Amino acid sequence: MQLRIKEVSKSQGISITKLAELVGITQPNMSNIANGKTSPSLDLLERIAAALGVPVPELFAPQPTNTITCPYCGKLIKVEKGE
Repeated sequence: MQLRIKEVSKSQGISITKLAELVGITQPNMSNIANGKTSPSLDLLERIAAALGVPVPELFAPQPTNTITCPYCGKLIKVEKGE
């Protein structure tokens, strides 16, 4: 799952350290989430979105229309139209 936490927080002028403080988690934990090393719970996503003043869907990176996400490994798979 690719999140846009870094991008959104930067656009809001909020550092990852400050965001962690607002959300109530440690800075290393927030960095791991922002870097895609840890997947946050829905509750935590809602708290992050609230701290940034955005709806939860805005935290997700848009997915190209010709791709699907593998449910096992999370990688994007390009889908091409067959003939």
